[in-house]
Amino acid sequence: MNDSSSPFANPPAFHSDDLPPREPEDATFHVIPIPWETSVSYGDGTGDGPNAILHASTQLEAFIDGGVPGRAGIYTAPPIECDSNAPETLDRIRAATAQTLQMEKIPILLGGEHALTLGPILAIKERNIPFGVVQFDAHADLRDSYQGNKHSHACVMKRIVDLGIPIFQIGVRALSEAEHDFRQSRNIAHIDADEIARSGFPETILPADFPKNIFITFDVDGLDPSIMPSTGTPEPGGLNWYQAIEGLQNAMKRRTVIGADVVELAPIPGFHAPDFTAAKLVYKLMDLILKNRN
Repeated sequence: MNDSSSPFANPPAFHSDDLPPREPEDATFHVIPIPWETSVSYGDGTGDGPNAILHASTQLEAFIDGGVPGRAGIYTAPPIECDSNAPETLDRIRAATAQTLQMEKIPILLGGEHALTLGPILAIKERNIPFGVVQFDAHADLRDSYQGNKHSHACVMKRIVDLGIPIFQIGVRALSEAEHDFRQSRNIAHIDADEIARSGFPETILPADFPKNIFITFDVDGLDPSIMPSTGTPEPGGLNWYQAIEGLQNAMKRRTVIGADVVELAPIPGFHAPDFTAAKLVYKLMDLILKNRN
């Protein structure tokens, strides 16, 4: 993946055509590319996801929904080395995220497969602050092991729950019987895709006792395949663009976003729309984080 012959090789900094890249200390957002692809179970290509997002980001408008969030500063870090085993790769992701958090900046990680989310969660946990994880996803990702791998993309939320961190799931529409039973037994809060389709979002999504600090993990297969076909495990019945934005806005109410990731883009060479959608989702996340803080 990501060799010099790839159409996604030699990526620019995020949104760098319109917004000059900043130095780390002068940027509110640190974009961290993670081209990790080791446990894909259907379609492949997630290793090219970060570079595709970076290339597509150069076509974004800097002005979005009344403002220019990029003026807060965007630094694009070098990609994380992902050729080692899962624990070593996760430790590199943890360390990179920890460095960003120590600078009091907001990490935005680009995947790569969903297993990477455990890395930033470990970094935040080291800070000894209460926080929760808000997950946008087609799948529950609550398997204890999948295909013999406890670090599979299908297990990432189980690993997070095992750490004692509360999660809230949005848009799920595919899960195993064991995941369903586990979700019930642990009383994991959620609003699934069918409920959103029937009734929309309630005025407030997150429970009152959910932590104030949140990390948002957005698996792009949470979006409907009609707008996001470029993912390894597409599932019909997903969120449209405006439902996704409404869900993000709602989840951020009275909360502080301390980090986020956008994962599981598996770009299709020559098919640009999904790459652009993922890049715009990243930029819109920045916009919503800033508006929420203000």
